[in-house]
Amino acid sequence: MIVKRIVTGLTLAAIVAVLIILGDIPLVVAVCIIAVLACIEFYRIVKTRGVQPLNWFGMVFSVLLIINAYIQQYNLSFLPYPPDFILPLLLSLMTLIPLIWMLFRSNKENAFINWGWTLAGILYTGWLLSYYVTIRQMENGMGWLFLVLSCTALCDVGAYAVGSNLGKHPMASSVSPGKTWEGAAGGLATAVITAVILAIVFKLPLYYWQMVAAGLIIGVLAEIGDLVESLLKRNMHTKDAGSLLPGHGGFLDRIDSHLLIAPVAYYLIVLVNNQGWLPG
Repeated sequence: MIVKRIVTGLTLAAIVAVLIILGDIPLVVAVCIIAVLACIEFYRIVKTRGVQPLNWFGMVFSVLLIINAYIQQYNLSFLPYPPDFILPLLLSLMTLIPLIWMLFRSNKENAFINWGWTLAGILYTGWLLSYYVTIRQMENGMGWLFLVLSCTALCDVGAYAVGSNLGKHPMASSVSPGKTWEGAAGGLATAVITAVILAIVFKLPLYYWQMVAAGLIIGVLAEIGDLVESLLKRNMHTKDAGSLLPGHGGFLDRIDSHLLIAPVAYYLIVLVNNQGWLPG
């Protein structure tokens, strides 16, 4: 199991690194594929408890949210409406169309529960992942994306390495019995070290205390993100989201730590680029 986990992890890391460097269409296509697979796994999980979400609506709108994040970098003045018109339109359509569709389903039991879980799948996968496309398009976008994704991934590695060898005190036994405070500390330390190194390598506009703060924020959110998905699987009595990634489970299992970080990272980067952090 550990060998499969390492091989899969290194392979994914290499692919992600190439996609970050390339950016543009290759990155967008990859994020769309990941969002679709994660959305499928999300709906598969909730179906175990009798929920019947609208799978195709969820997948389509997840992709549309990511594409919207990409096209915002272009001059859309030729359109007969303001450039910021598209996102509110998508959010309105993804709310209204599934709701109306529920009227035409033969089984109308738990219609609003099914509608709610349909929206949850879109927001949890497509909406949150779309922020990574936006980050790549920002000033120093490649460096920022390397920092955010690397800190998150290595936080998971650090937590696993320390927790499996030194972990004694459960952190959230009611949600994920395997998580320990020792593992969490190891993950945070790894995230901080990674943040400092990559911020220096990519010459990101951060003071040293901000590098440390960035690592801590990413590390905390990475571990919370992991716990959130564990809570979902526990509520739905499911062990893994899928089996596509040997040693890791499904795509949702692999990206759970990355989902919560994306919007927070984006807004913190906006603050940094606009000198919104306190001076060092």
